[in-house]
Amino acid sequence: MKKITLLTVLLTTVVFAQITVDATYSTFGAVAKKIGGENVKVTVLGNSKYDPHFIIPKPSLRSKLRNADLLVINGGGVELGWLPTLLRSANNANIRNGAIGLLDISHFIPMIDVPGTVSRAFGDVHSQGNPHYTTDPHMIPIIAKAIEQRLSKIDPDNEKVYQTNLTNFTKQWQKYLKKYDADMKMCKTKKVVQYHLLFNYFLKRYNIKSYGTIEPLPGISPSSKHTLSLINTIKDEKVKVILQDIYHEKKTARFIANKTGARVALIPHNVGSLKNTDTLESFYNTIKEHICR
Repeated sequence: MKKITLLTVLLTTVVFAQITVDATYSTFGAVAKKIGGENVKVTVLGNSKYDPHFIIPKPSLRSKLRNADLLVINGGGVELGWLPTLLRSANNANIRNGAIGLLDISHFIPMIDVPGTVSRAFGDVHSQGNPHYTTDPHMIPIIAKAIEQRLSKIDPDNEKVYQTNLTNFTKQWQKYLKKYDADMKMCKTKKVVQYHLLFNYFLKRYNIKSYGTIEPLPGISPSSKHTLSLINTIKDEKVKVILQDIYHEKKTARFIANKTGARVALIPHNVGSLKNTDTLESFYNTIKEHICR
């Protein structure tokens, strides 16, 4: 009887074994759950309410990485400030550089804002281009396909499941995009300024022009001189909306709004960044609503 019970436990463990997927940020985690379904256990490492460049490398994150079969990262230099140290200490061969279990999504993305020259004189510039591509909802199918292909390699026994999940999700997302794009055609906001170059992919997708940033250079705090210059630009160009992310200081944006009459729009940068943005759809709906209202 004991042998039968043990055999049952072992078979159950094999049948319900899950692929352990770690994602550096919540948007990737949300897509991984859609593609992996019940066959994956997804853990998101970075808190979506924090600056994605500066996640605290806690020992608990090292423990999670130690057991990962697949690690999905943004790439483009975003994680350089916190992930390499964790990867070294986790010492997990599955997700080391060059391993099948390390998936850098930026390798599949047509990156924009690639600098001709990289120098500290230009601020905190990413040499591979602007890494904030997840603000564009059209990037989601690319991310989903990359995750499906890698899961299928890691877990070939469930390849057909992942492919089916991808097909179903892609159909659903294309339907969502059709309505989303139609709504954006009605958006009257065509001129903005940003705090950081965080929404360039979204702005480019929907033909919205950014007339500057509150940061004088990426990663550099705003100065009085730059702020006054930006105020004049907003007045001259009749810019009506200031895009404010959740993790930079908000005092400067409010000051500029008070001087120009422009509206400050608080925009999420990842799934879960703001209240009621815990799904992919609600995340992108919130971006649209806050920019276009």
